[in-house]
Amino acid sequence: MSYAKDVLVETDWVAAHLDDDSVRVVEVDEDPTLYAAGHIPGAIGLDWKADLQDPVERNFLGPEDFGALMGSRGISNDHTVVLYGDRNNWFAAYTYWYFRHYGHQAVKLINGPREKWIAEGRETSTEVPSFAATSFEVTSRDCSIRAFRDEVQAALGGDTHLVDVRSPQEFSGEIISPAGYEQEGAQRAGHIPGAASVPWSQAVNEDGTFRSAGELRSLYTDKGVLGDDRPVIAYCRIGERSAHTWFVLHELLGHQEVKNYDGSWTEWGNLVRAPIERGA
Repeated sequence: MSYAKDVLVETDWVAAHLDDDSVRVVEVDEDPTLYAAGHIPGAIGLDWKADLQDPVERNFLGPEDFGALMGSRGISNDHTVVLYGDRNNWFAAYTYWYFRHYGHQAVKLINGPREKWIAEGRETSTEVPSFAATSFEVTSRDCSIRAFRDEVQAALGGDTHLVDVRSPQEFSGEIISPAGYEQEGAQRAGHIPGAASVPWSQAVNEDGTFRSAGELRSLYTDKGVLGDDRPVIAYCRIGERSAHTWFVLHELLGHQEVKNYDGSWTEWGNLVRAPIERGA
């Protein structure tokens, strides 16, 4: 069983296209300092927080600002954008979802994180590429892949499958946020009522590549997330791990109605009167 969409490229493909001017390789790490330590030659570095987030609203950049950012880094509407990063592509998948939200179809994910590229002994560089500024114009938005809190509240007890992709300890309420992120947590621990627990990490192999389509479909069917045509909303803590699961469900498995709730637990866990559950 093959993946539903041609949205992955292997490291061999990337190595063969390093000098292809129609391609822009982009690294987006959870730890932005990794880019300066060494990256795929010619890769553009984006800081998920400093570059891609509105610092006041904790939201996407607006379409004009997003277009201006991409254009300033040498990315045009005509480029194929190839994304990768650390943490098995958490924020690379988030940025993929971001590009798709703003209507850019020519975007792919490397099948495996930066660690895989390095482990294979491939060339890295500390040189920051300098591409000529160009034009990137957002001409459409795909709002069908993003969920907001009101939609999640309306889904409670309804036909929509909710999937919590955080760790089992976060899901059960044992912890509010992972170690090292204590200052970014919510007021309450637990999960959204009725959500299935399918940690994002179950979708990848030890080297960070994605499991086969058959394995992935079995995983999410067994957990009650797939198996019918009901809509799915994925969430995590801030929306990056759930973007990874959105990528699996929507892009690799071809489930049509999948949304990422990027407000996720930092929003839901702080909402007054929003119901939660605790326990496995």
